[in-house]
Amino acid sequence: MRRLFLFVPLALAVALGWVLFAGIGKDTSYLESALIGKPVPEFQLAQLENPEATLGNEVFMGQVSLLNVWGTWCPACRDEHPDLIWLAREKGMPIIGLNYKDNRSAALEWLENLGDPYQINLFDPQGKLGFDLGVYGAPETYVIDSEGVVRYRHVGVVNEKVWEQTLEPLVRKYREEI
Repeated sequence: MRRLFLFVPLALAVALGWVLFAGIGKDTSYLESALIGKPVPEFQLAQLENPEATLGNEVFMGQVSLLNVWGTWCPACRDEHPDLIWLAREKGMPIIGLNYKDNRSAALEWLENLGDPYQINLFDPQGKLGFDLGVYGAPETYVIDSEGVVRYRHVGVVNEKVWEQTLEPLVRKYREEI
């Protein structure tokens, strides 16, 4: 019986070590998504700037775009915001914003103070579209093709490195298919 008490902690330590070792070197910015290769889930959401204007999946049709999930409560969103402005203004990248589980007036003030990189901003205060997309938090950014199909999901901050190494090649690929 005493040997069993010695064996159990040793087995637990080995199992924990194996789990930790298996995670070393994995890219934490990439999470699988069941939506890759599928259309953006159907939605009808108000535009952030105009609560009377309701928008749906048509916002993704006809152009390759990024869908950026953001909120004023998200410190990492503030970190990536200048890079999104750079992408929109310098690279001409269409970015659709999904203001996620936020306060409308706080979000509008944020955009007024920090600049607005978004072609369109959807307001998702209850997080319904975010839930349908499988959003874990913010920021998350999706590459959406010109047919409204989800092609890639990036979890975390989009910066120049992420753009050049990951997102831009995908955007270029899907633009060539138009």
